[in-house]
Amino acid sequence: MPEISVIITTYNRAQLLEQAIESVLAQSYKNFEVIVVDDGSEDETSRIVKRFKVKYIFQKNSGISKARNTGVEFSKGRLIAFLDSDDLWKPEKLKIQKKFMDENPHIPLCYTDEIWLKGRVLKNQKKIHQKFGGDIFERSLKLCIISPSSVMIRREIFEEFKFDEKLPVCEDYDLWLRICAKYEVGYIPQKLIIKRSICEQLSKKYKAMDRFRIYAIRKILKTHISFKKRRLALEELRTKCRIVANGALKRGKFFRFLKYKLIPLLAK
Repeated sequence: MPEISVIITTYNRAQLLEQAIESVLAQSYKNFEVIVVDDGSEDETSRIVKRFKVKYIFQKNSGISKARNTGVEFSKGRLIAFLDSDDLWKPEKLKIQKKFMDENPHIPLCYTDEIWLKGRVLKNQKKIHQKFGGDIFERSLKLCIISPSSVMIRREIFEEFKFDEKLPVCEDYDLWLRICAKYEVGYIPQKLIIKRSICEQLSKKYKAMDRFRIYAIRKILKTHISFKKRRLALEELRTKCRIVANGALKRGKFFRFLKYKLIPLLAK
């Protein structure tokens, strides 16, 4: 039985996927399984995957959340790690994270620092992207500081929450926010993943991305959270609604403007 299940999700990224799989198979820690979930690719993805001894699941194009959830459903490990097909892992990634999780049984999830590449150029992370461990709910409200490719999570925690399949983007923001509302998380300050901006990113397909973060915050406000976290969530809801409403007004989208002006007034 594998200790770790590695879920690689992909869509029309055959050449990048090959490199991603190779970075997993090169891990110094070896007791893992690899499950590749193909979200309806129309390129050479299936042919590429056949070169490797991994489990391959093809599904009709249903989005990244469905793909990750499907991968976990077919997995067996007590620990789950995700890898997007345009990212890479350093060889010690699984070994270091598993050791951390074994030594901290109370921690449901840990994540790592990362290297950012745009093409072949190293990108500097801004101060707003600084990462932390512990209670990071307040920091997670502003933006998503946890990259899915850097995460290792316990199976029972993932099954308690899962990715929201209604979200085409910001699904990671939503999931980590829900987990961080209830638990502290672990952070390993080592650059164990490489995030590559080579393909078209999903975020570029959708305008007013804060719409999806507002959806996530409204979900949080319907759950049992502390008074302090509720206050923080309401403050961020108002901020993001104001941004979306102002943008809608500038573009003449009056229905959207009214909708996001009203949301904070109805929130409790």
